[in-house]
Amino acid sequence: MTEVYTGEALVELPQSTPADIEEAFARAREAQRLWAQWPLARRLEVFDRAHTLLVDNAHTTADLLQAESGKNRRMAIEETCDPPMVISHYLKRAPKVLAPTKRGGPIPFVSSSTEVHVPKGVVGIIAPWNFPFATGLSDAIPALMAGNGVVVKPDNKTALSPLFGIRLLEEAGLPEGLFQVVCGEGPDVGPTLIDSADYVMFTGSTATGRVIGERAGRNLIGCCLELGGKNPMIVLDDVDVDEWLEGAAFGVFGNTGQICMHIERIYLPEARYDELRDAFVQRAATMTMGAAYDFGPELGSLVSPDHCERVASHVEDAVAKGATVLTGGRARPDVGPAFFEPTVLEGVTKEMLAGCTETFGPVVALHPYRSVDEAVRLANDTDYGLNASVWGTDLERAETVAARIESGNVNINDALATAYASKGTPSGGVKNSGVGARHGDQGLLKYTDVKNVAVLRKQVLGARPGQDYDAYVKQMLSSLKLMKRLRVR
Repeated sequence: MTEVYTGEALVELPQSTPADIEEAFARAREAQRLWAQWPLARRLEVFDRAHTLLVDNAHTTADLLQAESGKNRRMAIEETCDPPMVISHYLKRAPKVLAPTKRGGPIPFVSSSTEVHVPKGVVGIIAPWNFPFATGLSDAIPALMAGNGVVVKPDNKTALSPLFGIRLLEEAGLPEGLFQVVCGEGPDVGPTLIDSADYVMFTGSTATGRVIGERAGRNLIGCCLELGGKNPMIVLDDVDVDEWLEGAAFGVFGNTGQICMHIERIYLPEARYDELRDAFVQRAATMTMGAAYDFGPELGSLVSPDHCERVASHVEDAVAKGATVLTGGRARPDVGPAFFEPTVLEGVTKEMLAGCTETFGPVVALHPYRSVDEAVRLANDTDYGLNASVWGTDLERAETVAARIESGNVNINDALATAYASKGTPSGGVKNSGVGARHGDQGLLKYTDVKNVAVLRKQVLGARPGQDYDAYVKQMLSSLKLMKRLRVR
């Protein structure tokens, strides 16, 4: 691993062999058998203590995040807040969601059925490099609360922060061995991890997600996939420019554009296009970049020189095919090995990489629109559907537009944070942006299997002694009509 700001070596990261991965799952399974027997209240006590440790160590975690990923200090601190937020939500919600639910059976009064949630076993989590601490821990927390063990594979570039987080969980009382870590490149580690897991949680590219989904399907295990996006923002003609400007700038350039839900396309009303474009370009042009472990720079580094080259190639391709750079557009090796200027493009089309493929950097394309119908059509003209944003003063109108956008998340008068931080509501993608969701009840229940425990108190299923079957059928059909009339379930 390297220090992203300087390119200097940080630490030698051992790479896991298939045998190492199998051993990690074996250890996690051994610990999980005992963990699953703990009462839920006892398991939650561990996370109550972990919440305090995670908050108290936020600055140390932020140091690690900055060193391994190059993000600015604000983004690093905000990332450390995600696992405590997830813990707070599920500490309150898990007892109700995981409690057995008793319901009526097929025969009123003499039968019942109880829904019982049991842990899957050991969950495999493949965490990305853009938010390694948040995804490495936050996706694991509900799985652990539900009684599972976890084996996480962080990205090779960003393993230090999740490792530190796991140490804090163990300090809080999580049994040793329950939360395992394996390291390696995806093609080397992924197959054995998926083949060994009882469920897989993956955050990353759509192409890799397809491979993981196919392998999980062959193994008859479930998976949750949060994949790529080409996220749009529609700005309505009644927008307050001062209210919009900072939110839009963060939505595009937060984490140097390396947020799965960040905005890559902005649609501006033709009548106000010049005004809004000029304000946004001026804001982008004055953003500060820097390699610093303080809250000064607004933008940090991209994660690696290779990724910087990829972002640059999207801009170069767009310019070669007729797009205009309104500000930015250049790598900044004078600041650090992987810095790239905040970039605003105009005239981008779907024939360009920046017009159809996720750039995942500090690059956005501005587009004018003549009618709201056109804006919605353009926003939906993509294979992706992870996040979208609508801005306007008239909230009812903005909500009407939001309802027409094909996306798993839609933020009104915000770019992305409100949807993602709403831990009580599931967050996932549609179309090529994923399968399943994190957060909400769904984000906990996906890590469980349902056991249906049914009880029959009296033997009434079938004809009574001496009753012919025709009479029994007549009685049964009459009972069905009566149950419907009385709404008996």
